[in-house]
Amino acid sequence: MELNTLRQKVALIALALSATATLALPTSVAAAESINMIAIDGYPDRSMWVREFSGFFIPRVNEELEKSGNYEISWQEAYGGQIVKPRGVLEGIKLGLGDIGIVTTIFHNSKLPSQGISAVTPFIASDANVVATAVDEIAREFPQMAKELDAENQVYLATAVVLDTYQLFSTTPISSLDDLKGQKVAGAGYNLRYLEGIEGAAGVRGGLPNFYNMLQTGLVDAAMLWPEAARTFKIAEVAPYMLKVDLGAVNSKTVTVNKDIWEGLPDEVKSVLQAVAIEYRDHVASVAMDTAVESIEAYTAEGGEVIELSAEARAAWANSMPNIAKDWAEKLDQTGAPGSDMLRAYIGKLKAAGFTPVRDWAAEL
Repeated sequence: MELNTLRQKVALIALALSATATLALPTSVAAAESINMIAIDGYPDRSMWVREFSGFFIPRVNEELEKSGNYEISWQEAYGGQIVKPRGVLEGIKLGLGDIGIVTTIFHNSKLPSQGISAVTPFIASDANVVATAVDEIAREFPQMAKELDAENQVYLATAVVLDTYQLFSTTPISSLDDLKGQKVAGAGYNLRYLEGIEGAAGVRGGLPNFYNMLQTGLVDAAMLWPEAARTFKIAEVAPYMLKVDLGAVNSKTVTVNKDIWEGLPDEVKSVLQAVAIEYRDHVASVAMDTAVESIEAYTAEGGEVIELSAEARAAWANSMPNIAKDWAEKLDQTGAPGSDMLRAYIGKLKAAGFTPVRDWAAEL
């Protein structure tokens, strides 16, 4: 679609929603300065992180701004392809098609390489809260993540971990690494590299909204995703077997703001957005953990079967892989970024939180 056409579409959506919002505004806040913001994501609003952005982040921002009464935000929300597709959020915010949004970072390993820090360190932590906090601390202790987003005309607010851990959902039972031989497995971003040490297994790039069809049509035999997503997207219908392998939680979402918009915002509004982004980070991680068990229960209730991979097989899988964390760190080092230091610091945070790596990726630096 042409950029001008996209801009016209955004303008029409914003105009319609803004008119509705204006009619609904109470007279008590008429003195507040109104700021228009378009929130975007390419995923549909049934996706947990989008639902919580709309139902938690936006109301909390409004609530905090109401305390002083100086400013209010008139929100226009456009999800599920109204403005951009899932892979288009980064570009959409860069171009100003959206003012704030949730970038799915695993789609942009070349532009946002440092965002891959948890994806390249599997088999350590299956806890969304711990991983979210650790990644966000790394982002604030090292400037690399913010620099990468700055190059995309965006300001980093906070990371988000929307999954407790990646598991493997398949059309036929898998209970060992031998069962993965000859299997085609859907994934996204770095997690496709998890398969490199397993003879005969092949990764097929895809996205969450496409996994159902990929499994149903036989394009793939299995997919790497998490239980809440499997429940939301009815994966049990096409992949009735879940291999509980606990590959780990991954930061796959980042809340960003268009840099031009950011620079024009009052300091009070900036502070509120930054503070609520941290709340959103913690809230989404908690929702991910709270829904994990019930999502597996729902999966089995819908006909799914859970098979647990042994500790020995998990260790064999981890040790079969190339050290993708080392590769990741050294590539960043070569650009002048502190990749190795970031990796050591990150794994140190996970260890301090009580997690023992099945494989200590940083020990091989």
